[in-house]
Amino acid sequence: MDKLKSALEVIKSNRLLLTGSIITLLVIIVAIFAPWIAPYHPWKDANLLHTLEPPGGKFLLGTDRQGRDLLSRIIFGARISLMVGLIAQSINTLIGTILGLTAGIVGGKVDDLIMGLTNIMLSLPPLILALGIMAALGPGLINIFIAVGFTYWTYTCRLTRGQTLTVKEKDFVEAARSIGASRIRIVTHHILPHVLGPVLVVATMGVASAILIEASLSFLGVGTQPPTPSWGSILSRGRSYIWTAPWIMIFPGLAISFTVLGVNLLGDGLRDILDPKLRRQR
Repeated sequence: MDKLKSALEVIKSNRLLLTGSIITLLVIIVAIFAPWIAPYHPWKDANLLHTLEPPGGKFLLGTDRQGRDLLSRIIFGARISLMVGLIAQSINTLIGTILGLTAGIVGGKVDDLIMGLTNIMLSLPPLILALGIMAALGPGLINIFIAVGFTYWTYTCRLTRGQTLTVKEKDFVEAARSIGASRIRIVTHHILPHVLGPVLVVATMGVASAILIEASLSFLGVGTQPPTPSWGSILSRGRSYIWTAPWIMIFPGLAISFTVLGVNLLGDGLRDILDPKLRRQR
């Protein structure tokens, strides 16, 4: 209980963290309880008699060209965005952390090889790289996890390597090494706990980037396929009606902006708390 109270006090004292936590939690709740929150089924309840109806009345955010409720599709689209953001970023974080630790601990040619690969990956625009992977694998939700998951690991890798190089020279690591601790124990018990803080901040912000990449892929038609609702696919199908039914593009765009803003604020708040220099300044 004491730890929970102290954690709540920390969140309340940091406005960025509090705002980001509220927005992110709200989006998560909407995604989890989508079947109970959405007033209509996102694709089964299509009625051509209500095609392109403006917001208001029975349809709070209007309807699309098939007469489907836009609010319901946006609510269910939150599931896709959060799934891609969390799963893809988990893959990124796992790959980047393992490679960064390996490069920092082993060093030498292994370090040169991993950093060379990382620099090559950093030279490629993430969206172009994800598009290339999707072109090879084909459209689909599982392939989006793979494409986005192998796109952003480079930032985590460089950060983890830098932190590992710094921590492994500390006195407590030298003491553990002098008493005969194995390399695996040194990594898991002494280096990794000091690396996880910055990695967590990067991972949180990476969720927002993954959501944007998924929306971009779906907008271009190589991401989530119909009838599954995705914010990017809703935007893509609404661009033909940007002048006659602008709400089809406005509301999904606001949903993406709102979610990305919340996740980024959460990441900024975590950075302020976990960074010792910023803690001292406060």
